[in-house]
Amino acid sequence: MSARCTVATMNEASKPPMRDALVAAAFQLFLEHGYDGTTIDDIAAFAGVGRRSFFRYFPTKEDVVFPDHERCLADMTEFLAASADTDDPVDRVCDAARLVLRMYAENPTFSVQRYQLTKQVTGLRAYELSVVWRYERTLANHLRDRYADRTDGRLRANVIAAAVVAAHNHALRDWLRSDGRSDPMTAVDRALEFVRTAWGSRRGEQQEPETEDVVVVITKRNTPMWRVVREIEASTDNK
Repeated sequence: MSARCTVATMNEASKPPMRDALVAAAFQLFLEHGYDGTTIDDIAAFAGVGRRSFFRYFPTKEDVVFPDHERCLADMTEFLAASADTDDPVDRVCDAARLVLRMYAENPTFSVQRYQLTKQVTGLRAYELSVVWRYERTLANHLRDRYADRTDGRLRANVIAAAVVAAHNHALRDWLRSDGRSDPMTAVDRALEFVRTAWGSRRGEQQEPETEDVVVVITKRNTPMWRVVREIEASTDNK
């Protein structure tokens, strides 16, 4: 093999996959020209491919801003489907939410850039809300199956799923506002602990309530009170 051929092979190997190249091209153009000032044709040309190649990977321009959510949603669905009957359902959905946070934490620079871009573009905020709703629906569907034998199962599932998403998003936004410098996992663990404390099975909600002893003493109407008290103490001492 010639040296020229070897260099060409190394260059091809060092190129990012086309999907990643399109994402990188899109964000560079967004930073330079703004989201609205960048077209799909611009992104494809900058990445060195045709328009059809772009649509092979992304249905819309919005999708190139959120390229990893479909994979993460699939991972979450698979994770929940693998749950054992003995798993606490609240713990399981909390762990599923951590999968999403890890996805953001894998690439802090990209996540922060996307956060800043989404704040500026109304259409992207709406798109992001639809993505969050799909995560919440996935968690709720899992919980509905686990609580199917409860009369309040559907309501309980929806409330817990919404609480998990709210706790996750609170920790995520704090991390993004810090430009990705803080520890996101510690923050999300702390936020999700509130959900686990309120709804997890370890809070003891299945325990039977304690009952108080009731002592009935039958005496004559004119019996002195001190004798009544003594009879009560005697009856309780014998238990």
